[in-house]
Amino acid sequence: MTDTTKPLVNKVAQKALITLDLEEYFPKPEDLALIDLKDYLFKGLILREADFREAVKNTDWSQYKSKYVALHCTTNAIIPMWAYMVLSAELAPYAVDIAFSNTEQAAEIFLLHNVAKLDAEQFKGQRVVVKGCGDRKVPEAAFVQITQQLANIARAVMYGEPCSTVPVFKKSVD
Repeated sequence: MTDTTKPLVNKVAQKALITLDLEEYFPKPEDLALIDLKDYLFKGLILREADFREAVKNTDWSQYKSKYVALHCTTNAIIPMWAYMVLSAELAPYAVDIAFSNTEQAAEIFLLHNVAKLDAEQFKGQRVVVKGCGDRKVPEAAFVQITQQLANIARAVMYGEPCSTVPVFKKSVD
């Protein structure tokens, strides 16, 4: 027979775990912008330097303020590397981040950039649960990256949900 007079204790809540949800580091869809270089090409196929530079000069780059911008080209044109660099230089004062990517990969690239920028010091000496399930697939590279960042900082890192975690590592307390 069990003693029902003792209050139930939530041991999970008492552990002072910090949950880190990597999904939160994806850019919001409305913050993503794509620039297709074909729009800067003669007949969508040939980059003419003078025309390209004129088009770049006449573009209002402020429309990309606070956006994550992916540069790509949907045609089989040969684009010189300096063209991407020129666009990046114009976007730099406005964009949150810039990447060379197709539409499908852009969000993942920006996720990895955001995780890399994360200030891991906030997790110093803490028990951190890196959330494993969610509405969106987080690439394995993001889990590897955050674990690397936390390995020398956090007291412990776990994977999963606070109620059901898999230990990744735990530092011995000195």
